Amino acid sequence: MESSNRRIVHMDLDSFFVSVERKLNPDLIGKPVIIGGTSGRGVVSSCSYEARKYGVHSAMPGARARQLCPHGIFIKGNMQVYSENSRLVTQIIEDAAPLVEKASIDEHYLDVTGMDKYICDSFTWTKQLRQKIIKESGLPISFGLSTNKLVSKIATTESKPNGELFIEPGKEKAFLAPMDVNKIPGVGDKTYITLCNLGLRKIETIQNMSIEKMQSHFGEYGKSIWLRANGISDSAVETHWDQKSMSTERTFHTDTNDKRFLKELLVKMVEELGFDLRRSEKG
Repeated sequence: MESSNRRIVHMDLDSFFVSVERKLNPDLIGKPVIIGGTSGRGVVSSCSYEARKYGVHSAMPGARARQLCPHGIFIKGNMQVYSENSRLVTQIIEDAAPLVEKASIDEHYLDVTGMDKYICDSFTWTKQLRQKIIKESGLPISFGLSTNKLVSKIATTESKPNGELFIEPGKEKAFLAPMDVNKIPGVGDKTYITLCNLGLRKIETIQNMSIEKMQSHFGEYGKSIWLRANGISDSAVETHWDQKSMSTERTFHTDTNDKRFLKELLVKMVEELGFDLRRSEKG
């Protein structure tokens, strides 16, 4: 099928953990809410847009978040409750869409290619689904719609919070052109610095380069960057996937060099992981 005929939706629940907490306690609405980071060694797992204004972001140490936003409301979080809400949203989406990929606890890809012929145009259909999710789950959600997963995901980010954006076929490059190169998925801090040092600060500058020139600077990775900068992607919506890894972890509240304690903890963690592997029929 021609790529221009594809219709791929990316849906992402806005500040998911925070939104769930606000659903349970409306008094938190409009306030700087920070999930995680409640202990001395804890890290932020999510935060509201009000907290982000102060520079708080996910994966930040809780101590740093308190420095930046001392009046923030810190909540430990409840993964069981978040998972229940995630399953509710997933069920609503799967009941409506023909092909769904659950990319994470709060985001989904939908392949709605060809639905225009049978129901209504894909943008109207997705808008209606979004409203259904908001009504039935009580959670805000945003989406991006385009001809591929890459552009749709970026469109979702640009539509947040609680928005929707349709990038029409053939307009992918124009949509991406004015953005900073760090908006390209996969471009981390080091690559961003290298691109800037080469004078490539805007995606448009990469679009105007040849793919061979990008490869001369970055090898095969340069080809990947060039394709993404031009909004080119043929990744399919995967309805099934195999888990690649399993892990377990512990966060210490204080440093320790107690070898006996560390050894006992390590043995316990290995036993826990082994149990999970056997339960999943992986070991």
